[in-house]
Amino acid sequence: MLRSVLLAGGGTAGHVEPALAVADALRADEPRIRVTLLGTETGLEAKLVPARGYELATVPKVPMPRRPTPALLTVPNRLLAAVSAARAAARDVRADVVVGFGGYVSVPAYLAARRLRLPIVVHEANPLPGLANRLGARLTPFVATSYPATPLRGGTLTGIPLRAEILTLDRSAPAARAARARYGLDPYRATLLVFGGSQGARSLNTVLTGAARELTAAGVQVLHAAGPKNYDEVVAALPPGLPAPYRVVPYLDHIPSAYAAADMSLCRSGAMTCAELAAVGLPAVYVPLPHGNGEQRRNALPTVEAGGGLLVEDAELSPGWLTANLLPVLTSSERLAKMSAACAGTGHPDAARAIVAMIRQAEAGRRHAGPRHAAG
Repeated sequence: MLRSVLLAGGGTAGHVEPALAVADALRADEPRIRVTLLGTETGLEAKLVPARGYELATVPKVPMPRRPTPALLTVPNRLLAAVSAARAAARDVRADVVVGFGGYVSVPAYLAARRLRLPIVVHEANPLPGLANRLGARLTPFVATSYPATPLRGGTLTGIPLRAEILTLDRSAPAARAARARYGLDPYRATLLVFGGSQGARSLNTVLTGAARELTAAGVQVLHAAGPKNYDEVVAALPPGLPAPYRVVPYLDHIPSAYAAADMSLCRSGAMTCAELAAVGLPAVYVPLPHGNGEQRRNALPTVEAGGGLLVEDAELSPGWLTANLLPVLTSSERLAKMSAACAGTGHPDAARAIVAMIRQAEAGRRHAGPRHAAG
């Protein structure tokens, strides 16, 4: 019987939120189960996990330097300390299964589980797996992926687990009108949601203020999350006397209501953002981050190829591009409806339940294999 699960997900929202969604699904499936999240004292999880009512166990943070530096010499001892802490946490909560979501917290969790002979489940949110999950996938047959072509051995496509508030979001016309009123917007105008992550995105801000006159003249209103550091700059850059509402906020304190208010979004294409927009059927113009390994472009491609969104490179985004490509969609209810349906068709609303089923399968395999032997 599954009694205790240790979920390793720390650092960024892309690791913490899927872990919490699985935690919620485990608790909904079995209210008496003990669910513990493994993270660090300084990551996002230090605030999010207790706020959601879960126990947090911590390990030392062991980031891997991307280039050969003297810091590399400290990694082995720091990793050993983190593995020891993860092993102690797994023993303390009497974990039946360890589930990793990638990132630096998962490496010590996987190694500790291996030493304790505990079954491991791996979830990878991105098309290209990181070092932690490439390691984890070598230690278990229970591997969940979010994209069909993710190169992990034995991967099963589940999608990204999302919280119930997203999966049950009402985007009907009455709900949209109520959400718009929350932001001081016109209940009946076509609405564009703009956001660039919790800190905003300067290039998106610049282009949107440049296109504000054309957008609002076409009857489109805008809800623009500029980022706390960019708020004053964006407000100052807006032309006066715009023909339709243009609401600027520092950040979105309740993203579901922003999704409900919008007909379309302009945003970056992080894995969680793409998964949430697909789940709620909100079409978007995706502007991948212009650096990195092209991961954000890959995140958006399944939705874009299905007809549920548009993709533009950061360097090509301009007021003219928005006028030529975004406005024809936002001002056509028929095109919006088709794009919304296509977007929703790429979502995976059962992802959390599929991972819970995988966890139960892993635990059942351990029981059938006989008792585990805790390593010293």
